[in-house]
Amino acid sequence: MRQILFALALLMPVPAGAEERCHAETPCPLGDRSYHVKEPDGWDGISPLPVLLHFHGWQRQGTLIVKHARISGATRRRGVLLLAPNGRNKTWNFWTAGTEDVAFAAAVLADAAKRYPIDPDRIYVSGYSYGSAMAWRFVCERGRGIAALLAIAGTLRQGESCAEAPREVRHVHGTSDTVMDFPFGPDGDTTYPVALWRRAFGCGAPQDAGDWQVTDRDEFTRTVWAECTTGGPVTLDIHDRGHFIPRGWIARQLDELLGLPPSYP
Repeated sequence: MRQILFALALLMPVPAGAEERCHAETPCPLGDRSYHVKEPDGWDGISPLPVLLHFHGWQRQGTLIVKHARISGATRRRGVLLLAPNGRNKTWNFWTAGTEDVAFAAAVLADAAKRYPIDPDRIYVSGYSYGSAMAWRFVCERGRGIAALLAIAGTLRQGESCAEAPREVRHVHGTSDTVMDFPFGPDGDTTYPVALWRRAFGCGAPQDAGDWQVTDRDEFTRTVWAECTTGGPVTLDIHDRGHFIPRGWIARQLDELLGLPPSYP
């Protein structure tokens, strides 16, 4: 991914209007499309930035993401640059391999690398609902060099094969989700939502990591596959509620990935 970022950054023309500052609700133009960016609090303007590329849910846009307390609230307090691409017609085409949205997302990373000193070793890809499935699709095809997938309530079909993969996968899903249904496996297997990545990484037996919570209402049961031959770990958090972004989930994953003390929000 390091090579892709900087090769694309050199090849891509500076988009029209690049001389104007794009930030927060003012989009960064990219060809006939756009994305939003939110800088972390207190950034010195020089230090390399970890990145969270987050795909919005169905009928949403990046304007919501850069204001969202559970997404932007997490990144800006942890020194992470938030990138929020805008899907065509407010949705994503993740259904099959090779869609234009994969190339668009790669171009967003490349364009952001021209505007900010991005740390290529700490690029995280996230998404919610349809956006989560799009995040899966992106790392399935362009995941080499991506530090981690942080996916919320949306997957690809577990039987798919991926040409690439991120270094680590973290997924959260509610067993009562009826919007992007919780993908139960045979005999009600609740570890099935990450079967694709367990297979791709050659993971062995799971480890029960117990229950944990961020707030009084948001409790998760964690399973981790740490013994994998080609990557990993794979982490699955499940809860018994429906379709939503759990409070503090993104924040806790970033704390763990960045080696920060766990905090909320």
